[in-house]
Amino acid sequence: MTDKQSGILIVGIGNPDRGDDAAGRAAVARLKALGPKNLRVIESDGEATGLLARFSEADEVILIDAVLSGAAPGTVGRFDVNEAPLPTGRFGISTHGFGLAEAIELARTLGCLPRRCVVYAIEGRSFTLGERLSPEVETAVEGVIESILNTISLTAG
Repeated sequence: MTDKQSGILIVGIGNPDRGDDAAGRAAVARLKALGPKNLRVIESDGEATGLLARFSEADEVILIDAVLSGAAPGTVGRFDVNEAPLPTGRFGISTHGFGLAEAIELARTLGCLPRRCVVYAIEGRSFTLGERLSPEVETAVEGVIESILNTISLTAG
């Protein structure tokens, strides 16, 4: 296992070639370009063991992923998973097989859930191979970035 580092780790989850599934990766790509010094941002395909390894890297982790739960496209949910498990209705369908909710609960069971762990879930419209982000998801990604940057500036003081 890796020693935990200070600062915040942000993980953008998804497949960059499947439409709105790329929302998490699009968010971290934009955060990388903005370059806040107290952030480490990475992209992930959402594979469970890879996520578990990332949980060991930082005391604070923010995960961004697309979901398909039936809510309006572009709807954003913010979940503090230290307070409660992810709602199964929002995270019951995953394009990653073993889903994010299961990876988080496994980390909780193994005692390796970060001290602070927040999930931003962006409701997608289309996950079709070769498509770009839908306009609703593009707007949601910008909102998530703004929310993260505001949260970081509030906690930096």
